[in-house]
Parts: sequence; structure tokens; C-alpha cells
Amino acid sequence: MSSLVSPLYQWIDSPEALDAACEQVANATVIALDTEFFRENTFFPVPALIQFAAGELAYLIDPLATPCTPAFRKLLQNSAIKLLHACSEDLEVFQHWAGVLPTPLVDTQVAQGFLGEMPSMGYQKLVEFWMGETLPKEETRSNWLERPLTPAQCEYAALDVIYLLQVWALQAERLEELGRYRWLSEECTGLIDQAGRSVEADGQWYMRNRQLWRLNARQVEAYRLMTIWREGETRRRNLPRNWLISDKLLFATAEAMPKSRYDLANVEGFKPMLIKKEGDTLLELVKQAQHGEESDLPERWPDPMQPAFKQRFKALKSVINAKAGELGMASEMLMRRRDIEALVMQDMAGQPLLLPEGWRGECLADALGQALEELSK
Repeated sequence: MSSLVSPLYQWIDSPEALDAACEQVANATVIALDTEFFRENTFFPVPALIQFAAGELAYLIDPLATPCTPAFRKLLQNSAIKLLHACSEDLEVFQHWAGVLPTPLVDTQVAQGFLGEMPSMGYQKLVEFWMGETLPKEETRSNWLERPLTPAQCEYAALDVIYLLQVWALQAERLEELGRYRWLSEECTGLIDQAGRSVEADGQWYMRNRQLWRLNARQVEAYRLMTIWREGETRRRNLPRNWLISDKLLFATAEAMPKSRYDLANVEGFKPMLIKKEGDTLLELVKQAQHGEESDLPERWPDPMQPAFKQRFKALKSVINAKAGELGMASEMLMRRRDIEALVMQDMAGQPLLLPEGWRGECLADALGQALEELSK
């Protein structure tokens, strides 16, 4: 594959030009995508540039001038593979700007995780690894909302999608050799499913906090209810989560279980204006948790510092590390720390074990179940 020092790109700032570009790549089997966006004072990302390519010509869409068209939405969801690198925030951009998610998806960062021990390789390192090319870094943090963009910015943006096609061709060949292409497909389908679910709807944001073990069941419920409320409000007001109220302050409120505005004022970090604006709502959520049915409360999380927890965690981590070494990939590709902790908590609470499914289940389920069974003897 030839390197591209000065890629060709076409600037798109009208619906007509976007539809014409879609027609040009309509028969492609692989389409590389990328976005540049701004996200400092909003919940939702503000799209500044949308890039796509199916060959050595990159199309640069100006979303400040061009709304998403039906032709581009159709392109995002046709049968061609959609390539993205480290896709999570890009998926939010597409969902917010286009109203659809790109499918079928391949995340080249995830693909690299199946091929070696660096599961979070950045795009520049990925291109250097596969192509031997060093991409410019100067424009990484430039202002993508300014107009007109400089030629250097446009070239940087074009390279982001043109090289992606070449890297993927090499990755795909290696994945097929290892028999892991199906694993990647499963993983990327899961990313799309996850992006399509509302955190507000499933109420799982609270479980990201690693300190839940410090709370009793009613405090956990209060924290859960407050995080659901915050998620809905930050989306509705289009504000960053911490601009409304931080995780730290919500957790401290759950610990204190305040009954009045006076109690709230004694929670470290609460300012009078926040109490005035949101105090009554937070107190109502705490009250709801305090008086909820015992049977409806979440399980209290076991203390990860106690010997029984550490013993189980160490045993499961050992199984995962051994399998990861055998496969030549990073252990976190097989199972993240918080997922191991959740499995230990299920075991200690006497709940049915939610062992991994799909390709992870094929690799790990039997060995993990056996390890926990031996510990319980």
C-alpha cells in the first residue's frame, strides 16, 4: 500500500454536495469515518467536521453549514463496513447530528486489541505500527469550529480517514489468520448496542462509582436515584454533568442522607445557590430512598478490602491473565476490573453468576466458574 503525503480532499458545505459525495461512494464495501467536535460547555458534542472516505479521496463535511441529509443517513446504515477508531465519542456525534449510528461498525482500536497487548492504541501510533508513517500532531487540539479551516487542518482530517482504510486492510487479514474476525464483529455490535441505550433509561450510571461498598443499601438507592435525575437534567439542559452537580457531591449527599436544607448545607461542597436551585429535588430523592420498600433496594456491595473478596478477585484475575497470555492480548480485553469485581460481588451475595457470553464466554466462562467453585469448597 502506498503512503499518502498530500491526500486529496473535497470540502462539502451544501446538502447537494453531500448527496453527490454519497453517490460517489454508494457502492463501496468499506467506508472510513471520523469526526472533529467541541465539548466543553455542553452535554452533547458540537460537531465541527465530519470526514469520510472509501478510497484516496476524503470528503470533509462542514456540519456548521450542512445538515445531515437522507442520503448520508442511508450511507451510514448501508451494508458497507463503517470504520472508526476509538469510536465512543464519534458515535455520540453521529447519533446527535445524523440521528442514526453507523453500522455495521468496525473499531480499529478494538481490532488492534485482538491483535496484541496494547488495547488502547491511539490512531497515530496505529498508523506508525502498520504503515511506518508518522502523522502530523500539530492540529490535534486546534480550533475545529473556526472557518475557514487551514489547509493543514484539512490535510490532517483527510489523513484520519484515508490511512484508516489501509490499516484496516492489514488488520482484517491478520484477524482472519487468527480466527478472531467473528470476535471483533461481536464486540463492535456490542458497542453499537451500548451507544443506542440511554444511560438515563437503564439507570446504571451509579455503578461506575468504585466506592459503592462504603454505602448501605438505602444510601446506594439514594445515589442511584440522584444519578438518574442528573442524567436526565443534563441531557435536557445540555450541560456537562459536573456543571449541574459532581459525582463526588452526589456521593457525599447519599452518605449524609440529609432531611432538610440545613442538613444539605452541612454536606461539604454544597453552595447556597445549588441548594436554592436543586436542594428540594435532591431531598425528595433521598426521602424516596429512605422510605422505599426493603425488597426494592439494590444489594449492598461487599467491601473489596475484606480477605474473602481479595481471594476471589485474585483467583479470577489469575484465570484471565493466563488466558490473555495464551491469546497474546491484554487481559482487560477479556474482562475489565469492574466486571471482575461485579462477578465477585455476585458470588459473595449468593446470586446466580452472570458469566461472560459470546467470544468471552468461549474463552473464560468454564474456567471462571471452576475457580469460584473451588473457592467455595
